[in-house]
Amino acid sequence: MGVTERKLRQQEEMRKQIIDCSREIVHEEGWAALSIRKIADAIEYSVPVIYKYFENKEAISAYFVAEGFDLLYAQITAGISTEDSIEERFQQLGLGYYLFAEQHPKHYEIMFGLGIPTCETAKNIKSVGLLSDLFRHMIDELIQKSGRKDIDACIKYRSLWAMLHGVVALELLSLTGSDKVCNSLILADSMRSFTKGI
Repeated sequence: MGVTERKLRQQEEMRKQIIDCSREIVHEEGWAALSIRKIADAIEYSVPVIYKYFENKEAISAYFVAEGFDLLYAQITAGISTEDSIEERFQQLGLGYYLFAEQHPKHYEIMFGLGIPTCETAKNIKSVGLLSDLFRHMIDELIQKSGRKDIDACIKYRSLWAMLHGVVALELLSLTGSDKVCNSLILADSMRSFTKGI
């Protein structure tokens, strides 16, 4: 292995160490506790070393946002059967979203702490664009199947995000296991109501 290859490998290992340390801090203490100083102390390097890899805390957060959307897109698409009806696929989409939030609450928190993804986010993170396209395609398919001409697909798109986010917010705020059962029923009912409203 040449000097250049070794240096690149060491840089990649350092970047991974910073990410792993950040993940551990967030898991144990939450996003608010994450700081460049805390990461530097934990991996026993100086703060300037961290800045070589991430210009600030927001850059580290952006890494986790992108990673989260990759995971969300994979979760949703893995659960959708292309052979099922659009209504069934729509239910599967909702379930995939819900399961992602349940299984990855820290990612969900940083991804949606300030609302749904913006157009700028969709341009910068490939999986956000793919997810948005999937949502829009399914809504368009529901509208086409209904034959209605009075439905605004853009409003339905934002309504879908709001509905999914609302159900997940109930999940993340629930205090007991029975609330979680209730929330999954709320999700199924919400998804059915959404499709019937088109």
